Amino acid sequence: MSDRQQLADPDPRLASDVESDAPAAAPAPRRRRGRRVALVVLLVLALLSGGGVLAAGLYYRSVDSSIERVEAFEDVPQESRPQAEAAAGGALNIMILGSDSRDQENAGGSRSDTIILAHLTRDRSSAQLISIPRDTWVHVPRSKSGRGGRDAKINAAYAWGGVPLMVQTVEKFTGVRVDHVTMIDFAGFKEIVDALGGVEVDVEKDFTTKYSLDPSGSRTFVKGRQTLSGAAALDYARERHAFADGDFARIRHQQQVIKAILDKAASGGVLTNPGKLNSFVRASTNAVAVDESLSLVDLAMKLRHLRSDNLTFVTCPSRGTGRVGSESVVFADTAKTGRLFDAVRRDDVSDIIAVGK
Repeated sequence: MSDRQQLADPDPRLASDVESDAPAAAPAPRRRRGRRVALVVLLVLALLSGGGVLAAGLYYRSVDSSIERVEAFEDVPQESRPQAEAAAGGALNIMILGSDSRDQENAGGSRSDTIILAHLTRDRSSAQLISIPRDTWVHVPRSKSGRGGRDAKINAAYAWGGVPLMVQTVEKFTGVRVDHVTMIDFAGFKEIVDALGGVEVDVEKDFTTKYSLDPSGSRTFVKGRQTLSGAAALDYARERHAFADGDFARIRHQQQVIKAILDKAASGGVLTNPGKLNSFVRASTNAVAVDESLSLVDLAMKLRHLRSDNLTFVTCPSRGTGRVGSESVVFADTAKTGRLFDAVRRDDVSDIIAVGK
């Protein structure tokens, strides 16, 4: 079974959220041409136009033609979608769905879900990546097949209706129109980091992982700044059991690793060395798909002035965790969440950052 087929499998943790009959598998992407590009590669390619690589245009097109595509909007009722805000004309919102199909913690093809709404400003001078905890309790609209139509964890939407229902659910929760979708496998971090020769991360405290790629089955991290190999970076980005705030820590560490990859790629000569760049892209073979209308060529040209210092990572405000029936869930802080996504709709970067702190 391929990683993409595995991604369609519902997480067994959603069992109490799903109707008694087995959830339908999510629609498979069309035009499978090999997995070439991860999210971080997409972002790094956006830096390439300023990197001095003469064959940039041809390289973009080669990558663009080989990336796998997914139908993200075909079954989304247009009448129910938020309108693009006139005040933010030209701003772009990309929903990023992440999976970890090789996470040892989750057997049977299930894995941890990552949901990020990336807001690219109208002038393309910065981007804000807003993480939405996977257990956030929201209203999931009814899918084309009749599933949903009730409150559940936000990641139940994928089990019930694939990418289109995730688009509907995120749009209903945020009030923000999703322009594009990217799907990635975070297990690809390992190959990407190794291609860069490791990345530097500031570890917040001493801890030992419960699950690890290390042959011993665990890995110990020491507080402070250190260089992580690909396997260590993936272990770091996965761990949640060693932290009191659990999945919020995992989100925090994923954000750290993404930024570390971008920093290393931009500062380590990758962008100005065609050989290193090619190795870096080919190392990202665990990337999955983007929606059919997303052009890497156009995106890269629009973002050619963007640098990692202009990326801000925030987490959707919450009131903490609790239980709904037998489910452990995250309750959104509706007031702060409303202000956060209102700022996104207005393309107000200072407000997005202020509310997201």
